[in-house]
Amino acid sequence: MTISQVKTVVQDSVTVVSAIESRFSCRAFLRDVPVARQQIDEILRIASCAASSTNTQPWKVYVLQGDRRDALVAKVCAAHDAARADPSLAADHAEVAGYYPSKWVSPYIDRRRHNGWTLYGHLGIEKGDKDKMHAQSQRNYRFFDAPIGFMFTIDRVMGRGSLIDYGMFLQTLMLAARALGLHTCPQAAWNNYARIVLPFIGAGSDEMLVCGMSLGYADESAGVNTYRTPRETVGSFTRWI
Repeated sequence: MTISQVKTVVQDSVTVVSAIESRFSCRAFLRDVPVARQQIDEILRIASCAASSTNTQPWKVYVLQGDRRDALVAKVCAAHDAARADPSLAADHAEVAGYYPSKWVSPYIDRRRHNGWTLYGHLGIEKGDKDKMHAQSQRNYRFFDAPIGFMFTIDRVMGRGSLIDYGMFLQTLMLAARALGLHTCPQAAWNNYARIVLPFIGAGSDEMLVCGMSLGYADESAGVNTYRTPRETVGSFTRWI
């Protein structure tokens, strides 16, 4: 730690808190409004300040834009459509990294279900409307129209603690984006198509996909961007000892 870091005083704490509280999973971006390379570099530079155990810095970042972004979108959307047409193909795209638990229990399954059905209700998607559900799911694989897509990988040799480090990196990245007026959407949905994503981005055989992320300017006219997930009260998850 440098002297400047030790002595730095955060003068505008309101802005810091605002960046945290205004972060949300943006699901509609302005595709035609570009994000400058300089902004992306700055966001990644700030994110690299995130803490990691023994300074291992286990993150690897792939940035997709332009034609390469569009090519990946086309490949994964085609696979997503094919799996719907022939459910036997879904096994080829099963999530293998263990992102979610093998068995869901309360209260987590309750929160998950509430989130899903509340979002669908917000979008006017009724239970059983498989066409609209499929289309909304595929919005993930179109980066919600964001011009920039990230793919994050980690070396398979790293342990579970490095995924904690990775979470801090991702959160710092999302807050840095807010500082520059941008929004993000972290996406575990891409993990189901890691077999397509990893070779496409040129990741090594020793790398595992952690998640994807959309980056861009939010479409303020999109109703989906008014959806907010509820948060538990501090008292519900805190015990004073």
